[in-house]
Amino acid sequence: MSTMMDQKKMIEALRYKTSKMVSKDRYDYDMYVKRDKDDEDLDSISMKRLREIFEKYADRRDK
Repeated sequence: MSTMMDQKKMIEALRYKTSKMVSKDRYDYDMYVKRDKDDEDLDSISMKRLREIFEKYADRRDK
């Protein structure tokens, strides 16, 4: 299971990738940012979705 630190690291890494996100991913990311600001841990479903967004955008190598 992920920790709060993993959650914060993924959200921070995605901060500068928001302009490349499709609207659904951007909406979900914005909700996770709000929950993170409230120091709320994400449930397993939300964490899975955050990981999907992270893998889709933050892991890409810029060409």
